[in-house]
Amino acid sequence: MGRTLPSITLAFLQEQEAFNDFRRALRRHDQAALDDLFTSARLHLAAAAYAAHPLPFEIFLLAMLLEEHKKIRLLEQELASLKGATLPDATEHIPLDG
Repeated sequence: MGRTLPSITLAFLQEQEAFNDFRRALRRHDQAALDDLFTSARLHLAAAAYAAHPLPFEIFLLAMLLEEHKKIRLLEQELASLKGATLPDATEHIPLDG
């Protein structure tokens, strides 16, 4: 029995290629930011393959969001250490409205 889904790497490359016109229309610094997002999604290709989701771009977006959230948490921890405070445990909900 053959594959019903393309390899996740192939799906990723196809999705990335589909954004080439959009990327070219962006300013250079926005192109770099978009490239960074795709790079962060590439870090999670193994997990995306394991998920075997019929819409892999949704998984790629989640991977991008995951990496951005990790960066935010790291910056929050660095800011807290500079202020001499500690952040709540990672399992606690941090309200966005202050």
